[in-house]
Amino acid sequence: MNDRDAIARRIMIALDVAEADAARTLLRRLEGIPCWMKVGMELFYAEGPAFVRELRRSGYAVFLDLKLHDIPNTVRGAARSITRLGVDMFNVHAAGGARMMEAALAGANEALEETAAPRRPLIIAVTQLTSTDQKTLNEQIGIPGSVESAVLRYAELARLAGLDGVVASPLEVERIKESQGRQFLTVTPGIRPAGAAAGDQVRVMTPAEAFAAGTDFIVVGRPVTAAPDPRRALLDIIDSAARHA
Repeated sequence: MNDRDAIARRIMIALDVAEADAARTLLRRLEGIPCWMKVGMELFYAEGPAFVRELRRSGYAVFLDLKLHDIPNTVRGAARSITRLGVDMFNVHAAGGARMMEAALAGANEALEETAAPRRPLIIAVTQLTSTDQKTLNEQIGIPGSVESAVLRYAELARLAGLDGVVASPLEVERIKESQGRQFLTVTPGIRPAGAAAGDQVRVMTPAEAFAAGTDFIVVGRPVTAAPDPRRALLDIIDSAARHA
């Protein structure tokens, strides 16, 4: 595996489209690049588990981004179903608390026992969305203090609950790794190549900066999916990260 393939395997493409045909068009344009595919609410609610299975049959690693947040028993059952689906990673909201996160882990392990699957999916917790700034955190969500302190508190809670890592902005990666250990995974949205519009993201870095900060995976959406040439846009991101590696 060359350096560029190694970098590609740490990039997750956000398939934030409304139907499977649109996703398939994008996949054809990215064919042969060994990145992950992230299936979020819009696509999953439109197409359901069948499209996730299609991605797995095509050889892609899949991050199912549904951000589970409910009572522990409901999350436990959802985690069982997701694990049976065969995804490589899924997430929950850390705001649901330790019991809920522990229930997600328990549900995934129960599915493994039932299906004899070789491994369970990685389970990560959302800390704070990359669209959340301090004013929103303090005045609307009702959590005092800085965004970073809220993220670090949730990261510790996720680790103590036995999860594999967290979703956080690239700005918090170094502190998460320092406090929770280098093996604790970070998945970072809020990735914008130099010169790209931030959109609704407020805590952002370039791909090269995020990797330099120590993140394990970056999530890239519109800078690739909305580009005139998605393949060229993704290859440019990979090349930029490789030059700074």
